[in-house]
Amino acid sequence: MIKKIEHIGIAVNSISEALPVFEALFDKKAYKTEIVDSEFVKTAFIRVGESKIELLEATNKSSAIAKFLEKNQGGFHHIAFEVENIEGEISRLGNSGFNLIHQTPKQGADNKRIAFLHPKSTKGILVELCQENS
Repeated sequence: MIKKIEHIGIAVNSISEALPVFEALFDKKAYKTEIVDSEFVKTAFIRVGESKIELLEATNKSSAIAKFLEKNQGGFHHIAFEVENIEGEISRLGNSGFNLIHQTPKQGADNKRIAFLHPKSTKGILVELCQENS
């Protein structure tokens, strides 16, 4: 079951340049920055109400974020939904005909297990499912 919008991912060329803009916009400091080696990405998170904004910077030219930035020059990258049972949601959505990028959850940023749905099956929007690690 999808519980809420967990975060909105925004691709940026440089977190050090973008973060002050978003901290000023929301009048809040980022509560966390981290590097996710498996995704070749650096992230920064800002809480906005019950949801978050995640800034994403590529740490490798072959990463998905680097490829996105080559085509789009930054901006909206994905929307993430918090789920109660990520394995159950992957199964439910796969059985419902959604194209899954990940058949099993993997470790993501901010202490989450994650899986993505391909934008071809969600009308062009990259969708991330995430569940807090226990």
